Amino acid sequence: MIDRLSEAGIPSVLFHQNASGGLGDLPVIYPEVWIKRDMDLEKAIGVINRFVSRRLPPGTRLCRQCGESNPATFEICWQCLTPLAVSATD
Repeated sequence: MIDRLSEAGIPSVLFHQNASGGLGDLPVIYPEVWIKRDMDLEKAIGVINRFVSRRLPPGTRLCRQCGESNPATFEICWQCLTPLAVSATD
């Protein structure tokens, strides 16, 4: 993902790239991508959504607001409650 953002001219940093989940009471740590400039946020979301949408199961829709994937039967995003677009390609 960092490479795709860099190709789009968006400086970013990857944290916890080698982290893995623990057992017992240890917290699960996931990799994080941080965008360095606030002004690049919308552009970065677009790059990430295009990348992710190519890997979504058929009938899955991405939320334009938060980027979360939702089943095709949902009318609003389960994560942020934003109304979803009619199809995954618009």
